[in-house]
Amino acid sequence: MIRVLKVASESLAEQLGILPGTELRAVNGRELDDFLDWEFLTADEDLSIEARMPDGDEIIFDIERTGIEPIGIELEPPRIRRCANRCEFCFIEGLPKGLRRSLYVRDDDYRLSFAYGNFATLSNMKGKDIARILEYRLSPLYISVHATPWEARKSLLNNPRVPDILEQLTVLAAGGIQFHCQMVIVPGLNDGDVLEQSLSDLWQLGSAVLSVALVPVGVTQFSHLYTGASMNSANANRILARVEFWEERALEERSDRWVFGSDELYLLAERDLPTAEHYGDFVQVENGVGAVAALRARVRAGVSELPRLDGLRIGAVTGTSMAPLMPELLEALSEATGAHFQLIVAENSLFGPTTTTAGLLVGADIRRVLENRDADLDLALIPAECLNDDNLFLDDQSFSDLCAVISIPIFPSYDFLDVLGGASVRTNGLPVLLKVAS
Repeated sequence: MIRVLKVASESLAEQLGILPGTELRAVNGRELDDFLDWEFLTADEDLSIEARMPDGDEIIFDIERTGIEPIGIELEPPRIRRCANRCEFCFIEGLPKGLRRSLYVRDDDYRLSFAYGNFATLSNMKGKDIARILEYRLSPLYISVHATPWEARKSLLNNPRVPDILEQLTVLAAGGIQFHCQMVIVPGLNDGDVLEQSLSDLWQLGSAVLSVALVPVGVTQFSHLYTGASMNSANANRILARVEFWEERALEERSDRWVFGSDELYLLAERDLPTAEHYGDFVQVENGVGAVAALRARVRAGVSELPRLDGLRIGAVTGTSMAPLMPELLEALSEATGAHFQLIVAENSLFGPTTTTAGLLVGADIRRVLENRDADLDLALIPAECLNDDNLFLDDQSFSDLCAVISIPIFPSYDFLDVLGGASVRTNGLPVLLKVAS
């Protein structure tokens, strides 16, 4: 059973009299468990929907559509399947106490993997879940493999009951399901022979495995489960050597790179990042694979369209890992706009110095580097990834509260262009209007 949250105005659902709070129980005789059932079972033109109205009345709505006219229903959010693992590298296990409760929710839900590209371990999957994936052809999925050797995976996930991922992937592949895979590499646990075996096993699954991303483990000062070695430059270089070996094989045999190292691996190895062409369609950019190359490409393509901002003094806030890469971008932006850009590097005060990504900076970090900067800055751009959909930082500070205590305008930005591209400038060089990243 699922429940209606909203009904669109002038929609088919409104015409039928479906109301918020209505329980949707079955479609064409098939019981509804969640949003996936609703999406797939309502794809037919002729529908018989069994429902229980908010007042308790039970009604069957018979619908005949010409074409697939939207019904106009928004469902209540599903109950998220929780993760039963306690992975060595789990981000939530590395959180300090006292943050908002939602940050401690560990999801491991194949439905969200299909719908939103969330990575799932499949460790809580039952036979009926596999059958459902095959019936609805939920493809592609995004799967956290980490290791295919069973014993190594049990150790990494700290879960002796975790199923054999290779058996699961083999069944899905035989049913025509494809997947993008990730492996978070923990030195001493799933590098070396385990990594090589895992890549070989995934390779044997053929076209079912669309891509594999290798991501270095990240730990905070609160990570209490971690037993692996540190991810230093030497380890990062060894992992990238295996990436390059498999890339060459994949290019030769399948005309596709297939396996990618994340940007952080290259930074840790102190090696130049590949160009945008290396990443093709950027299939795992949300996983930090090619994110820098994509940013460079966007800036290169759009910088000539930016307005003149002569004399404007702009602070660009970032984390320590991106700091060496920013001067090149800021120089291009300055040349195109006439503005003066100042790089501002912020260290992470919540998670500690080992957490270097800009997207995990918290409100206190931004406040510390931007307080009392009105003498040398006219405005500042901060990483938009720091904020969630409610405009909250990880330390629960709101963006509006931060703006209230900083004396210069602050704008969240993904790529500089999203803010600077909407600038309208007064004669004194200050912007009248700047786009805020959405």
